Amino acid sequence: MVKVREALKSDTDTIIKFQIAMALETENLQLKKEVVNLGVQAIFEDASKGKYFVATNEEVIVGSLLIIAEWSDWRNRYVWWIHSVYIDPGFRKQGIYKQMYLHLKYLVESCESLAGLRLYVDKRNQAAQKVYKKLGMDDSHYDLFEWLK
Repeated sequence: MVKVREALKSDTDTIIKFQIAMALETENLQLKKEVVNLGVQAIFEDASKGKYFVATNEEVIVGSLLIIAEWSDWRNRYVWWIHSVYIDPGFRKQGIYKQMYLHLKYLVESCESLAGLRLYVDKRNQAAQKVYKKLGMDDSHYDLFEWLK
């Protein structure tokens, strides 16, 4: 049975492994383990940066994601951005992301200071978009623009 919980510092190695695999799989990016390690550690050391959640199957981590809070002055509440979603390939198409999403949605619905959930997805990732739409998310009327150093 799959369970969703907030990640523990002891989950760091698995989260790092998942982040490296996800970047390679979705964007063909080879991340440096040392940099990802520092980035993941930073989340556990400073909760204002974000919060990881994991899905476990018989105590083995099979999925992870990162939540980053963004203040919305329009809503006077935070919106949680879902980042870095990764489900172990051996556990895909079993509803694990759905369970993680529904867990987050429950937390948002239960907390007055939260307004909703958002995520971005690579335009080429049709499989992920299909999952998100099936869960009731819609593609917004916004396009994402970015500048990265």
